[in-house]
Amino acid sequence: MAVITLCSASGSPGVTTTALGLALLWPRPVLLVDADPTGGSGVLAGFYQGMRQYEAGTVELARSPLDLADSLRDAVRPIDGTNVSFLAGTTAHQQAAGLGDLWGRLSPVLDDLQSTGQDVIVDAGRLGLPGWPQALVVLADLTLLVVRSHLPSMAGSRSWAAALRKEAAPWREPGLLVVGAGNPYSTAEVSKVLGLRVVAKVADDAEAAAVYHRGEPAPRRFENGGYVRSLRAAAEAIGATVSRRRAALAEEAAR
Repeated sequence: MAVITLCSASGSPGVTTTALGLALLWPRPVLLVDADPTGGSGVLAGFYQGMRQYEAGTVELARSPLDLADSLRDAVRPIDGTNVSFLAGTTAHQQAAGLGDLWGRLSPVLDDLQSTGQDVIVDAGRLGLPGWPQALVVLADLTLLVVRSHLPSMAGSRSWAAALRKEAAPWREPGLLVVGAGNPYSTAEVSKVLGLRVVAKVADDAEAAAVYHRGEPAPRRFENGGYVRSLRAAAEAIGATVSRRRAALAEEAAR
C-alpha cells in the first residue's frame, strides 16, 4: 500500500513507541525501518529489553557494495510471531552522519516493496538532527508529525510543521498524529495551530505504551483496552488517507 513516515519536532511525543505499535497491529505485512538518527534501536533496547542482539541494520546497508534491494533483504530481521520485519538503526548517534546518502537511494527501494504486498512504516525520529532521513520524510506516501496536545509540544512543532508543508509535493501533504488528544487541547485546536490536518490520534496511556516502549508485560485487558483500540483506529485512518489520495491522483491523471 504505502510508505508511512512518523517523525517529531520537539520533546519525546512517542514516535518510536507509536511506530512499533502501529506495525504490530498493521493489517498487512509491514517493514518497520528505524531511521532515528539519535542512535540505539528502540526495538532491540526497548521492546526486546536488550535481550536480542544487533546483527545488521542501516549502517551495513549504507556500506554494502551489493544492489540495495538485495542488501535490504539481508539486513532486515523478523519479529517472530508477527507480520512485521524490522531494519535496525544506528547504535550510536555518530553513525548517523554517514547515512545521509542512504536515504535517497533507499526511498525507491521501499516504494517497490508494495509490489510484494508489504507496507513500510519509518521511524524518522526527531527532525533536523545530523543524518536525519530527509528523503524518507519528503518522499513518503504520508508523513505524520507526531505531537502531543499540550502547548510545549505544539510550540516546538510549529516551525517544522510549516517546513513540512513547504517541502512536500501537493499530493504528499503531511499530516498530524496526536498523542493524548484533549489533554488539554482538542484535535481541531492542534490542527489550527500547526496548520496540518489531524490524520490519526492515539491514546496517552503510559502503562499500555510501556509494552512497546520497554517490553513490559501486557496489563490486564491490554488487547481490548483503549490504547490498542486507538492504535488500530489510527492504522485504519492512515490507510484510508493514503487510499483516498491515491484514488484522487489516479482520477486526476486519467483526465
